[in-house]
Amino acid sequence: MPASRSALYGQADHDLAPSAPDAAQLSPLVLGSTDIASAPDESFDAVTVRAPAGAAERRYVLAHALRVLTPGGRMTAFAPKDRGGLRLRKELEALGCEVGESARRHNRICLVVRPSAIKGLEEALAAGAPRQIAENGLWTQPGVFSWDRLDAGTNALLQVLPPFSGVGADFGAGIGLLALNVLASPKVTKLTLVELDRRALELSKRNIADPRAAFVWGDVRQNAGGLEGLDFVVSNPPFHEGGGEDKALGQAFIRAAAEALRKGGSLWIVANRHLPYEAILAESFAKVRLVGEGGGYKVFEARK
Repeated sequence: MPASRSALYGQADHDLAPSAPDAAQLSPLVLGSTDIASAPDESFDAVTVRAPAGAAERRYVLAHALRVLTPGGRMTAFAPKDRGGLRLRKELEALGCEVGESARRHNRICLVVRPSAIKGLEEALAAGAPRQIAENGLWTQPGVFSWDRLDAGTNALLQVLPPFSGVGADFGAGIGLLALNVLASPKVTKLTLVELDRRALELSKRNIADPRAAFVWGDVRQNAGGLEGLDFVVSNPPFHEGGGEDKALGQAFIRAAAEALRKGGSLWIVANRHLPYEAILAESFAKVRLVGEGGGYKVFEARK
């Protein structure tokens, strides 16, 4: 049972929805948080939810948030109008809630009391739960990166990756698609998957049974895993955070890779064509090569 009687899903915004300083964190994107799906029924008196943008993920989170509320417990959910906020009220009403709604700073804010019966609970939970992709058998879940399709950037990187050898890492590993391809080389002795999204990391553990794989729930930007002396790093780094583009994310991944690699080690990285990574690659590595370009993406090999 959590020590706090209140919970928070996502980063707090006290201007939109105040939350207790000791609120239990339930977001999979916050290191050290509790999985909302594992939280016991009726375990919190108050829950604040920064609602996700994806519809299936958002309904899944809202349904779980209602499930973990005590009878008479209160939930505050908020989201930008153009990222699900306009749908919040109807989605909560569909779950059986009476909704009080307000607006502030282009966000919609909904306040509800847990209904005596949550309508459509099992359906909402099932629609947002982990599932296998029919085509390849891989496990995925609404809300993780590119959960329902092969990301074009990952595909661009897969087209040109060489067979690796030695010890390496996948920075921002997602559900493990790149890692599976890297591990197809028998000369790879160890591969560490570093991923901030706890859901994606747990899915990658289902997808990869190889004993050479190690899994780290961590932030690449914070020296996750303390990796050093690596022979290679592969990465399709994120470039969005909090709903907006952030080119500093990929740049931080590049710096982290340079620090983790041995002299002569290589980074293979894919980026959207418009992202300015060339300068930071040249600054961090001895040799940089544009390996491929097309479909709006560019792939680099950088040697330390």
